[in-house]
Amino acid sequence: MTVRTRFAPSPTGTLHVGGARTALFSWAYARRHRGKFVLRIEDTDLERSTRESEAAILESLRWLGLDWDEGPFFQMQRLARYKEAAERLIAAGHAYYCYASKEELDAMREAQRARGEKPRYDGRWRPERAKAAGLAAPADRAPVVRFRTPEEGEVGWDDLVKGPIVFPNAELDDLVILRADGVPTYNFGVVVDDLDMAITHVIRGDDHVNNTPRQIHIFRALGAPLPRFGHVPMILGADGERLSKRHGAVSVTQYRDDGFLPEALVNYLARLGWAHGDDEVFSIEQFVGWFDLAHVSRSPAQFNPEKLAWLNQQYVKSAPEARLAKLVEPALRALGAPLERGPALEPVVALLKDRATTLNHLAESATLFYGEHQASAALVEEHVSEAVRPALRMLEARLTETPRWDKASIGAAVKATLAASGLKMPQIAMPLRVLVTGRTQTPSIDAVLELLGRETVLARLAHHLQAD
Repeated sequence: MTVRTRFAPSPTGTLHVGGARTALFSWAYARRHRGKFVLRIEDTDLERSTRESEAAILESLRWLGLDWDEGPFFQMQRLARYKEAAERLIAAGHAYYCYASKEELDAMREAQRARGEKPRYDGRWRPERAKAAGLAAPADRAPVVRFRTPEEGEVGWDDLVKGPIVFPNAELDDLVILRADGVPTYNFGVVVDDLDMAITHVIRGDDHVNNTPRQIHIFRALGAPLPRFGHVPMILGADGERLSKRHGAVSVTQYRDDGFLPEALVNYLARLGWAHGDDEVFSIEQFVGWFDLAHVSRSPAQFNPEKLAWLNQQYVKSAPEARLAKLVEPALRALGAPLERGPALEPVVALLKDRATTLNHLAESATLFYGEHQASAALVEEHVSEAVRPALRMLEARLTETPRWDKASIGAAVKATLAASGLKMPQIAMPLRVLVTGRTQTPSIDAVLELLGRETVLARLAHHLQAD
């Protein structure tokens, strides 16, 4: 058997953390077993589905590196197939036309509530009941198609994550499978699609557990083999509530725009509800090699923005400078940094990346090397005392005369100045940093001066020391 999984998002918004993790688990399971990963767009919510959402979902999957083998397939292009399947169920006695109006259904449920019963469709248009009640199909009303759910016994399956699950059939009513306009409902469209696309393993969030017994009944009525079902735990915020924006979770494209690397987000999503020993940082290739559903937790996963930021920092630190430079350049230009009037970007990235949590953070730090960064008068007054100015002038002279402009030569000039002035490194490093960069925090000052270049460094020192 060839393993075939699928991801079937509804294009009613962008791809968020929960959906991205479902896609990742389904994709990884197919890749682990050398199977096929199918992408299906469930676009039957005509009021909320948009082309923009569809494009955003595809863009997000591509950015995460979750390539699909077949699709994307669109449910709205398969309406004839759903109609054919519904007619087949009607012919076999597994489904029937229902003419109940919205007003009738509302009245039915209200009466059930008044009697203390669970609101549910009472099966009044089942052919034998409609005949016994003398119901006739109204000429002015298009019917829906309902599935005839068994009223006795139970339905169950051995879930790949949660283990055995059983539902009494008495808890299920006759669900609508085809609306009056010919558009399938979720539970029917899913089954027909999974059947036609030969899906062998359905991996999805455990908010779908209650849908599964209904889908199993439809599979069986169509004479189709059942796929294996695996329901992964929900993702919660630190407060135990269902994950939302207030917990720091945003769309995949927003993480990209905020400067996260795709491999970091994939790594983090993989750890939400699944683990491989104590491994925290691992490649997507390692994940595929390790992934199985047996180690997916049955308990909800907890989203931790700080952990995601830490993980992203590890990936930024280990990324090649050439790649980071290409990724950071657009962000720097967006910040207005004149890249043409500064050092090459790769060595700048190499110096700064160990401290950066995101690409955007890295870009903001890199602006230090591009454009004018004069220290404010208040900063100079705070950090550059009269006592240190003679040493700074001495250092300025040594930097002017040093035959080579590199980190070693700059470091030697600083050490010679310290020896001659009797100062300690912090006493000169901070004033030097402030005068040259306009900041109190930078990487190693000799490395910063090397990248800024002799002309820039001497010009900035002269600007502040010329009146001395």
